[in-house]
Amino acid sequence: MESTVVRVATGNAEVVRDITPECSRFAAEQGGDGLLHVFVPHATAGVAILELGAGSDDDLLAALGDLLPADDRWRHAHGSRGHGRSHVMPAMIAPYATLPVLGGRLQLGTWQSVALVDLNVDNPDRQVRLSFLAG
Repeated sequence: MESTVVRVATGNAEVVRDITPECSRFAAEQGGDGLLHVFVPHATAGVAILELGAGSDDDLLAALGDLLPADDRWRHAHGSRGHGRSHVMPAMIAPYATLPVLGGRLQLGTWQSVALVDLNVDNPDRQVRLSFLAG
């Protein structure tokens, strides 16, 4: 297995950040067939496979805002208002995804991208671990 860590700056706003280029580059470097495992080692971020750039990323943030409001209802209450929701989010958007790779190319659907989902405005720097298991 080969593995690397990619650093992603998420800034101080909720974000759905496209990490497909980093995933594709790492898969291409490995070449061949296998599985790419994408893992976010943070308690407040997740990985999603979805269409980006056509409003779906904003729709996802809006849906998460409806499901997990940034208010004072959360028992886990430190940092910014509603911070506790960031700790609940990974139960809905897992902190990992596994993708098939054939000939060094991710086998995503036509409109699919790999995204880092981060509601935690208190932590502007993230790490994403990419691991390739050859077939």
